[in-house]
This record gives sequence, C-alpha cells and structure tokens, in this order.
Amino acid sequence: MDQFSLKGKIALVTGASYGIGFAIASSFSKAGATIIFNDINQELVDKGIKAYNELGIKAYGYVCDVTDEIQVKELINTIEKEIGTIDILVNNAGIIKRIPMCDMSVEDFRKVIDVDLNGPFIVSKAVIPGMIKKGHGKIINICSMMSELGRETVSAYAAAKGGLKMLTKNIASEYGKYNIQCNGIGPGYIATPQTAPLREIQPDGSKHPFDSFIISKTPAERWGTQEDLTGPAIFLASDASNFVNGHILYVDGGILAYIGKQP
Repeated sequence: MDQFSLKGKIALVTGASYGIGFAIASSFSKAGATIIFNDINQELVDKGIKAYNELGIKAYGYVCDVTDEIQVKELINTIEKEIGTIDILVNNAGIIKRIPMCDMSVEDFRKVIDVDLNGPFIVSKAVIPGMIKKGHGKIINICSMMSELGRETVSAYAAAKGGLKMLTKNIASEYGKYNIQCNGIGPGYIATPQTAPLREIQPDGSKHPFDSFIISKTPAERWGTQEDLTGPAIFLASDASNFVNGHILYVDGGILAYIGKQP
C-alpha cells in the first residue's frame, strides 16, 4: 500500500478551514502529508487551526485571497521558505450564488468566476514552477457535477466549474511532460451542515422535497458524505495515480450515469 502513502509530501489545500477542504486535508495528514491551508480572513484560519488541533493534526494556516495574484505569490514564497516546496495542491476554495441568470448582476457573475476559476488558475500558476524544479507534482481541482450539467439559478457556478474542468485538462496537457498530474474531483450532493436544512424531515413526517429529488436521481439512493471524497483525493494525490492525468473523477453515487426513475 506504499503507493497510496503521502509520507513526506507537502500539501496545500485552499479554503480548507472547514467543509470538504478540511475533510480532504485531514485525510492527507492521516496518509502522512504536511498540511497547509489558507482562507480569506484570520477568523476562518484560526477556526481551521483549532479544528485540526482537535484531531491531533498540526496544520499551517495562512490568510490569503486566492483571487489576488500578489497575495498568492507571497504565500507560496513564504511556504517554500518556512516549510518547503509544495508537492500537492488542492484547489478547493469556491463560492456559489444561487440567483436566476436574468436577475444576476454582472458583478456577482464575475465574483463567482473570479473565485472558482481564476483562483485555481492563479494558485496553480504559482506552484507549478516549484513542482517542475522538484520533478513531480499533483494538482487536484474541486470541480462539480455542474462541470457537466446545468441547473436553475447556478449559471455562474456552472460556467466556472465547466471552465475549471477544461483548465484541468489543459494543465495536464501542458505540464504532463514534467511529471505533473492535474486531475479533478466532481462531488455529487454531499451531506454537510450547509445542506442539512435540505434533508430535514417535514412537520408531516415526509422528506424535504429536495431530499426526495436527490435520492430519486442517485443510484446509491443516498447523499454523499465528506468521507466519500477522501479516498479519491488520496488516490489522486499519491503515486498510485502517476499515469492518471487530465481526468475528472465524479464522486456522485452514479447521478451522471443515471437517467432517473420512470414516473
């Protein structure tokens, strides 16, 4: 099982003070990696450090806006001086604004594109030179089923995640010769505190309509868990995936393969 070990590796997971990023970073630590994360403000970084400490994980946290190229360059320089060259990058930081397209301002559309697409471009661009010098590197972009599908109210998010899918393929195409693998993970509907209201039992004892909708569209007939994403992430971060490049691994319980039940 040594090919799945991350021992001695340095991993940067953006926006990993909580949620999916936190779960992935924590699993990397258990696999032997040194964990570094950033977030948009000191409050979130402190929250993340406390959460990692509670799991017995020593994590290095920094304040950095992934849409600011100057801040990102300074972050990578600091990491290289204080900890070492990054072996693994997970572009996890992201936002979503659920607004019907014709009601959405251009400013809101640009903000989602900036965080969800420009951010991964900026951070990847900053770490790739170090990976080239080191002779290897792993980049994992957190894509989405919206990299493939459309849905009401998520025009900006779907546009960004579709772009991130193609950025993933292009990084693989351009830097594969340097032994850098760039792949994506496309989570399905994941049970998190943020989605808990969508899974609450209704006063009459029935399921929430959105919960029923997701269950009906998922062959696994359940929501995913954050832990469901950690095995695929470790695989894509480890030597086990050294000949896997430009691939989007959808961890969705089969939604994208399924037309749905007949009414």
